[in-house]
Amino acid sequence: MTVVAVPHLVPSTAEGNIADYLVGWAEQEPSRPLVSVPADGGWQDLTAAEVAAQVLGLARGLVAAGVESGDRVAIMSRTRLEWMVADFALWSVGAVPVPVYETSSRDQVAWILQDSGAVAMFVEDQALMALTATLREELPALRDVWQIDAGAIAELTAAGADVPEDVVHARRTTVSRADLATIIYTSGTTGRPKGCELTHDNFMALSENAAERLTDVVRVPGASTLLFLPMAHVFARFLQVVAVHAGARVGHTPDPRTVLDDLAAFRPTFLLSVPRVFEKIYNSAEQKAEGAGRGKIFRWAAKVARDYSRGLEKGRVGVALRAQHAVADRLVYSKLRQAMGGEVTYAISGGAALGERLGHFFRGIGLVVLEGYGLTETTAPATVNAPDMIRIGTVGRPLPGVSVRVDDDGEIAVRGINVMQGYFGNPEATAEALDEDGWFRTGDLGRLDADGFLTITGRTKEILVTAGGKNVSPGPLEDELRAHPLISQCMVVGEGRPFVAALITLDAEMLPVWAAGRGLSGLSLDAATTDEAVRAEIQQAVDAANRTVSRAESIRAFEVLDSDFTIDNGLLTPSMKLKRSRVTDALQDRINAIYNRPRG
Repeated sequence: MTVVAVPHLVPSTAEGNIADYLVGWAEQEPSRPLVSVPADGGWQDLTAAEVAAQVLGLARGLVAAGVESGDRVAIMSRTRLEWMVADFALWSVGAVPVPVYETSSRDQVAWILQDSGAVAMFVEDQALMALTATLREELPALRDVWQIDAGAIAELTAAGADVPEDVVHARRTTVSRADLATIIYTSGTTGRPKGCELTHDNFMALSENAAERLTDVVRVPGASTLLFLPMAHVFARFLQVVAVHAGARVGHTPDPRTVLDDLAAFRPTFLLSVPRVFEKIYNSAEQKAEGAGRGKIFRWAAKVARDYSRGLEKGRVGVALRAQHAVADRLVYSKLRQAMGGEVTYAISGGAALGERLGHFFRGIGLVVLEGYGLTETTAPATVNAPDMIRIGTVGRPLPGVSVRVDDDGEIAVRGINVMQGYFGNPEATAEALDEDGWFRTGDLGRLDADGFLTITGRTKEILVTAGGKNVSPGPLEDELRAHPLISQCMVVGEGRPFVAALITLDAEMLPVWAAGRGLSGLSLDAATTDEAVRAEIQQAVDAANRTVSRAESIRAFEVLDSDFTIDNGLLTPSMKLKRSRVTDALQDRINAIYNRPRG
């Protein structure tokens, strides 16, 4: 067993709540730009005073609507300013926001609203309003549903005009750090979603200590970030709180398809993202270079970036490498940075492994990706690499106020300021996850090195045991394969089978670019699944992944599918995690076909 405990940088206190962060800026520095919103093709700043006024107006409306302290109120919307305003207004009146992914199925929405006992709900648009309408008979506690796109926030604000500000102030000042701030439901990859009870102190103590640890990221003059991950996810929600606490300017963009355009216009200094986004940025740049006949230059520049980053890690970058790096910066790196706004220097990545190849590449081009690790139950991050203490390939050291333990069987446990109170209304699950000393058993596997850096090696519930008795962790193999431009998603299989295999889907956006560069223009997705050139390319990716594991763990066969794993078809969670049991059930015939196929 190994344990690393990092002491607090910011002393613990019982005073205040999350809503106080915004009120504090409005009182101390009312003209500080805290938010930017799209306007006339650009972005318009809103000051702390303006945002606080919006929050206060909605809070008065919530009081008028009968929302009481402790009431659960759901929010089902894409990432947008109104989500932030609703969050802070609910916290201002002592209510408990319950986020719901706008991509959730009817049954998922029904379960979250029933289990949480939500009395009211914000939905984004008419489609979600119609979905909710079909549930009303199953939800006797649900009194009100407010549609954001139909002007609900303005209507609530107008309805609360006669509520004295002192009423909201009195409600806010009775909320303490120990009180429940939100219930966030797990993605349900291994069963029915469970509601994680996170307190104001979970967010505040972690935000304050994280901001102190990451001062060079969130507190530099002009610090800003553009949030494009779903606000229903704990990671984006946590970073929103960190940004308000630190006074960093925030923008919100709801449409993943416009992210690059929005980044170019907003010009953030730091980002929050998941590895898949960085993979797509790299793959897209490589394929565009190939299409323009500059593939050789890009590959050379990519190698220089990785070599430069490794040199930085060792503290030695030779004169020749510096010269090559300067040339590559003019030819390649500067254009990549410009595509992300030109100002971004740090990105925080979580949710899956980024890998050393991409980690070194991005640091080499001038964008340091700080990989971290955490779960909903730990209010997002438990560990993170920091600008002054980074080890690419790991998920960093514990944040201040957090302890991490790796048991003898390799399972990671976390204790500290970020760990949830428990699962809402589910004492049995709480007792199973949290021991009497406050350690949360994550179900993830890892190792701690001598300096306290954590490396994730797998997940206990995802371990495959082949017919030969070999334990295989599918995650690392899948991460390696997803890094290839042609591959969108993959799932490694082999439980009780004679060997390990993989189900692989193709990236529909990258396929035409890849095909055109090889004289295969017009190759359809259906035709690509059996095309010899495509399969040879996938085989190369499989061979590369296999070099990272033993022969017994290596992928011996694969099946290329004609449709992707997506949130819409229920095979991915909203946070882009595989629903393994669902995929296995849906594609059992394809899996059987792999093992029934004659092998030479």
